[in-house]
Amino acid sequence: MMNRQDEKNLKKRYFIWLYKTAKETFDKYERKFTQVDIDQDILIEMEKELLGSYLPHEKDALQKHINDFQKYIEDKEKACSELRDQGKKTNPEFIFSEIKLDAVEKVITGELGRRGLEEIKSLYEEEMIGRILKNTEH
Repeated sequence: MMNRQDEKNLKKRYFIWLYKTAKETFDKYERKFTQVDIDQDILIEMEKELLGSYLPHEKDALQKHINDFQKYIEDKEKACSELRDQGKKTNPEFIFSEIKLDAVEKVITGELGRRGLEEIKSLYEEEMIGRILKNTEH
C-alpha cells in the first residue's frame, strides 16, 4: 500500500513529465517566431554598425554577410508560417498544443497550487538552459 507522500511524489513526477512534453510541443511552434523577432533586431543593430564604422571596401565584404543573414531570417520566417499556418487557417496541431499546455497548467495548479506550477516551470526552464549550455560546449 502506497502512503500519501509516495502518491503525491508520483503525481508530481507525472505533472513534471506532462508539462515538459506539452511545453516542448508548444515551443516547437512558438520558438521560431521568437527567434525571427530577435534575429530581426540583431540585423537592425548590425546594419547600424555597418553604416558608420567601416571603410567602403570593408563594407562591401560585410554587406554580403548581412545579406546572407537577412536571407536566413526570411527563410526562417517563411518556414515558421508554413509550420504554424496552413494556408489561411492555423495548423490544428498548433492550436491543440496550446490548448493542451493550458489544460496541463490548470490541472497542475488545481493539484499543487500556483507555487507548484511555478516550481515545475522553473525546473523546466533550468533543464532547457542546461541543455543549451551543454550543447554549445563542444
